[in-house]
Amino acid sequence: MIVLDIVVSSKGAGLRLDRFLPQALEAKGETISRSALQQWIKDGAVLVDGVRVKPRHALAEGNVISVDAPEPEPTEVLPEDITVPILFEDEDIVVVNKPSGLVVHPGSGNLSGTLVNALLHHCDGKLCELAGEDRPGIVHRLDKDTSGCLVAAKSETAYHSLVAQFSGRETGKEYLAVTSCLPVNEEGTITNRIGRSPRNRQQMTVLEEPAGKEAVTHYRVLRSDPGGKWASLSCIIHTGRTHQIRVHLKECLRAPILGDEIYGSKKAKVRVERLLLHAWKLRFRHPVSGEEVNFEAPIPEEFLAFLLENTLRAKSE
Repeated sequence: MIVLDIVVSSKGAGLRLDRFLPQALEAKGETISRSALQQWIKDGAVLVDGVRVKPRHALAEGNVISVDAPEPEPTEVLPEDITVPILFEDEDIVVVNKPSGLVVHPGSGNLSGTLVNALLHHCDGKLCELAGEDRPGIVHRLDKDTSGCLVAAKSETAYHSLVAQFSGRETGKEYLAVTSCLPVNEEGTITNRIGRSPRNRQQMTVLEEPAGKEAVTHYRVLRSDPGGKWASLSCIIHTGRTHQIRVHLKECLRAPILGDEIYGSKKAKVRVERLLLHAWKLRFRHPVSGEEVNFEAPIPEEFLAFLLENTLRAKSE
């Protein structure tokens, strides 16, 4: 996503939005065609003082232009020999254990070093292209610094089935998280709405209806530090909003995830080298056989100090 705010200076006053914006974006390192910008404006991805306007809208000094738009499609995505652990593979799907730090698909100015590049190499280019040239096979995503289970579609049959299952909330997704303090409650279900923060466009936040989209997370504490320095949680999400678990744990339970550079607490008493969020288990119907399949990504070493094997087993039964 390209998310930023631009304040119109006196030099931009009187100019049409679609003529002013290309230069303003280029000054911030984003080169976008005028036709793409016009489409963004028509789609409501560009607002002036929070209001949708037409491409020919005349700007005034002090106007704030908010851009929340998809990144332009890259020109070409090439296979790369990047090692990614494979949990399962057949003719229709491939399930991987995505490492922390690996971006799922290419974006603006970032055509290489992603999971898609790795899968194109591993699958010899045999990924479904219906999701777009820059994200073949991708039916759901994990944040860059989140590790764990992710399924990709190799066939069109698999793509249509998996997209329908994820959008229809027919899948099962369980995560492990380690927070920087004890949550206000040990177990419960959080149901609210999440959307882009109006104060920080790089973040998501809980919003009042009708803003945002419904987000549902069930959580339970697996183990906690007697001194309150950390807690390990199981989080089952019934929706797939951007940064959903990270926002819910911080804003609703007042317990940010350890290692979270966006939502984390500066007062955390434990220092870690990565975001301690792991997509532990994934369940869905196989797109061809129709049988329920379950996958589990091995727990990363960084989590082990915060978890007890017998606790995990008892809590998941």
